[in-house]
Formats: sequence, structure tokens, C-alpha cells
Amino acid sequence: MYQFTDEQLDSMPLAEGGAELNALINPEYSVDWIITQLDDFAEEAEQHCMILPDERDRFDALVRLFYNEWGFAGDHDSFYHSDNLFLGKVIEARTGSPVTLGAILLYLAEDMQLPVKAVNFPTQFILRIDWADSREPSFFDPFEGRFISRHLLQAWLIGQEGPFSTLQAKHLQPSDHSTILGRWLGVIKGALIREEQYDFALNCSDLALHFCPEDPHEYRDRGYIYQQLEITHLAAQDYQYFIEHCPEDPAANVLKLQVQVLNAAPLTLH
Repeated sequence: MYQFTDEQLDSMPLAEGGAELNALINPEYSVDWIITQLDDFAEEAEQHCMILPDERDRFDALVRLFYNEWGFAGDHDSFYHSDNLFLGKVIEARTGSPVTLGAILLYLAEDMQLPVKAVNFPTQFILRIDWADSREPSFFDPFEGRFISRHLLQAWLIGQEGPFSTLQAKHLQPSDHSTILGRWLGVIKGALIREEQYDFALNCSDLALHFCPEDPHEYRDRGYIYQQLEITHLAAQDYQYFIEHCPEDPAANVLKLQVQVLNAAPLTLH
């Protein structure tokens, strides 16, 4: 179903990997169409920003172009909607999530040879800029379109992990694209399940299991999706896999009862 390895994903632009991922879940927008749109943006950005000699000025000009002139913005009203996680929809609507807006902005920055990297921060996707004239990197929130301080990052971390959490260097290191795409995939799956788009959610689970074929939690999630699609025998098989591999998990006892019910149901052919 998916022909790329982690190494290949890490070597391609994050937005290209995201486009491949998106198309396998929902082929409404082709990878070629998305890349063409990104390249058109990149050409305009280069004409607009590359005349500036300083890399800080070029990045500032790119930010103004992206958020002010092109009108990209974080979707505060429907933050968790799946539309904000598919690059084709984000390009057309100009609203998105941290990872989709960040992936597009990163694509443009890399095309301009700006020192921008992706960071899989615990709370959300952010960008790191390693300026040539400074030993201290800057951090950028693509959802809000602004630079963020270490103090704010510390506050985000406390909000996520508790009052004793401490911002560490590991939290701010550039992340490999395969890790980011794995998290992106999980967020898409969760959004599609909430929206009861179970056919597309099943594609997410199958993709996740392609990369992590022994993850019992992915089997549990896929079992739930199969159950909603009324594919009862496959739901029971996936639940049973989870029970066998996570017998101490609190969900295991509940799922044992589900398996009994599902195995007693008439077989539905799809």
C-alpha cells in the first residue's frame, strides 16, 4: 500500500511526504497537484524575498508573504477538523493546523535555502531557525505566524505534562520527517474517527500498521473502526491481538466482552 521507507521519507521534503500520506488516505487531491501548487508558491516567494541580502530579512519577508498577502492562518474555529490536516484542502482554504501550515512554510524556506528545521515539540509542531550569525536558534509557531520564546515553550510543556516539567534540549532538536509524519497520521486518524469518516480512518490504521506492524494499540484502534463499519469478524481479531499483547491494560477486560459479542454476531460480508 505504501512504498516508502523511513529513510526515503526523511530524505524528501516534509510537505511531499505529507502529500503522499494524504493521498493514500483520501485521494481527492493528487500528490502532483499539491507539489505543483507548492512550487508555484516557491517561485513567487523566491522572486519576492531573495532580493534581500540578509537571511533574517528573507525569512521575515517570507512570513509576511505567507500570512499577510497569501492569507494563510491557523484555524481557531475548527482546530481539530480533518480538513486542516490535508494539504490540498489547506492550500485551497488557506487555513490549517500547525503541522500543515508548518510543512508548507518549511517547503518554501528550504527552497530559499533558509536554515529552518522541523521540530516535533510535545505540544505541537514548531519550526527552528539556526541563524548563521547566532549560536542561539529562534523558534517559530506556524499556527500563529509568530516567533515564540523559550519561556512560552516552557509554559506549553507545563500545560501538557504537568508543573514539574522542564524544557530540555531534546525537546528543541530537529525531528526526522518519518517521526513527524507518524504523529501527523495519528492526528488525522483521530479527527476522522471523531467525524465518523470510518472508511478514511481505516486507511490511516492500515498505513500505521504498515510502519508499526506489531503495535497492539494500532490493532485496538483498527478493531474499533472495523466495529463501526460492521466488519465484526475482523474487529474481533484485532481486539483479540490487543488483549493478548496488553493483558494488563484496563481496556483489555472490556474488549474481552466485546470479542464475545462480536464472535456471536452473524458474519457480515463486505
